[in-house]
Amino acid sequence: VSQRKKMTSSRRHHLKSLMLQIAAGLIEQEKKDIEAAKQAYMAENCPAPDLSGDQAALMEFCKKLHQAIDKVDEARYDAESKVQKANKEIEDLKLKVVELAGVKKPALKKVRMSADAMLQALLGGKHKVTMDLRANLKQVKKEVKEEPTEAVGDWRKNIEDKADRKKMFETS
Repeated sequence: VSQRKKMTSSRRHHLKSLMLQIAAGLIEQEKKDIEAAKQAYMAENCPAPDLSGDQAALMEFCKKLHQAIDKVDEARYDAESKVQKANKEIEDLKLKVVELAGVKKPALKKVRMSADAMLQALLGGKHKVTMDLRANLKQVKKEVKEEPTEAVGDWRKNIEDKADRKKMFETS
């Protein structure tokens, strides 16, 4: 097991600042390269306009520029509408995926909490609502019904009475 020394916070801070300086330098260089590439592209593809000539030639040149701008704007609008349509379709597909996958409900945890604690959590600490349900219940007195108990007699007699009833149902 190799043990390596921990880096001190000052050393770590120094290295971090060096890395940030190098990254800032690279970003600046990248910005300069992009600007140079833009200038080279513009010089190659967009020569400086020839503004010498009479007013009629300049008016014709302006009309051509406006037509070119209109064509570019139409192409840009078409491209934007295609992108918006594709984004909407992507959103719809994402919703369909979520619907097909179904929402997974987390397993519910058993929480032991009194009704008073639940109301206090829901309504906040301001409300003092008590839910002592037992206090609201009416007191009910149980009445003991005394059923007349038949005198315990000979069990054979009871069986004979029931046999007579059975015969009565069989004959009808």
